Amino acid sequence: MDANTSSGVIATNLGKSFGDVAAVSDLSFVARPGEILGLLGPNGAGKTTAIRMLTTLLPIDQGTATVAGFDVAAQPESVRRCIGLAGQSAAVDEKLTALENLDLFGRLYKLPSDVRATRSERLIERFDLGEFADRTADTYSGGQRRRLDLAVSLVAAPPVVFLDEPTTGLDPNTRAELWNEVRELRDAGATVVLTTQYLDEADQLSDRIVIIDRGTVTASGSSAELKDDLRSDVLEIHLADARDLERAELLLGDTALEPSADRTRTALIIPMPRGAQESLVALRRLDDADIAVVDFRLRKPTLDDVFQSMTGGSK
Repeated sequence: MDANTSSGVIATNLGKSFGDVAAVSDLSFVARPGEILGLLGPNGAGKTTAIRMLTTLLPIDQGTATVAGFDVAAQPESVRRCIGLAGQSAAVDEKLTALENLDLFGRLYKLPSDVRATRSERLIERFDLGEFADRTADTYSGGQRRRLDLAVSLVAAPPVVFLDEPTTGLDPNTRAELWNEVRELRDAGATVVLTTQYLDEADQLSDRIVIIDRGTVTASGSSAELKDDLRSDVLEIHLADARDLERAELLLGDTALEPSADRTRTALIIPMPRGAQESLVALRRLDDADIAVVDFRLRKPTLDDVFQSMTGGSK
């Protein structure tokens, strides 16, 4: 494997269309070695399409990409030898045990038998698979299967790892365990590209974040940089009655404020560039309109606020 491990992932003006629908358009980003890059966006933003292009599973319509120094379009076989991929669905063979799955993937990477055995044992221990290593995967829980899926993606010790929503559906403890494994990959020098539905996961794990919407980049930077870019505190107002949300949003929308409704929590989320003074004005307007408020707080922006701002509030 003659990979240039100092190259990581470089995507330049990537484009992909399905018929008349542009899934990815002019998408550019860099993921460096020893870095976790979080790729965020609402459903349908183009995250998985981008991952599938970078891992040679979909042809690139426009633009260029290199992975570990290899051109994705011109050298797909070399790219495949340099990457690990844990997709949204576990790719393990359910009729094989953990050890057999690891050996199978090692064979696909053409690893010598002694290397396969050594790495399989190490991954079994690293991902705490020992208790069920000799059971077939169809007997595993979701968390156990996800750990095995991540383990087989690493059997070739690839310099670049793509994780497409790796913790979806896992319980909090299993998610935390996988977070530790992802950090260890980064600390060992791997380039990790992560997509996730969980903003707290991106906040905790990612060294840098790229937010995409409608197939193109809308913001990028560290989590702290993205929050600072909002240049405002956030007023969060919880209403007593969900039926008042739309009326309150329209009422405050008539001012210079830009409220957005969080219907799951019966709350209004409002950027406050001028802080407390502006917050009092908003609260007085709601009170004058007989809209009951049960709680409110002025806080620093979160990654969720950044996401809502950069994707037009889309989910």
